[in-house]
Amino acid sequence: MEKTLSIIKPDAVANNVIGKIIDRFESNGLRVAAMRKIQLTKKDAAKFYEVHKERPFFNDLVEYMTSGPVVVMVLEGENAVLKNRELMGATDPKKAAPGTIRADFAESIEANAVHGSDSLENAQKEIRFFFAEREIL
Repeated sequence: MEKTLSIIKPDAVANNVIGKIIDRFESNGLRVAAMRKIQLTKKDAAKFYEVHKERPFFNDLVEYMTSGPVVVMVLEGENAVLKNRELMGATDPKKAAPGTIRADFAESIEANAVHGSDSLENAQKEIRFFFAEREIL
């Protein structure tokens, strides 16, 4: 069983669609193994997204991810990383396939409802950023 990290971003939390997004995961064979609602600090957001620190959108991303609470969760299932990415859809909701989370719930390419790990290696790193092993059931 693979594990991956998913974050329901501030726009989706503010729009009250947490349950609808979680239902998409669960209805498609992924199980929530850990979950919490948190408010990221600028320091935490900058560290989590440090891979993008040289990109022009980095500061805006940090500001956005600290603009309101997020829901972080560990999803588990067969091919969890790929399944989660398919369910999320393209980063730009205008290009996301109909029925994907971003097509249905994202506001823009910046406020795109969800984050999902892009590889098994990054999933492990991202999960450890938010959760201790004992918190993943």
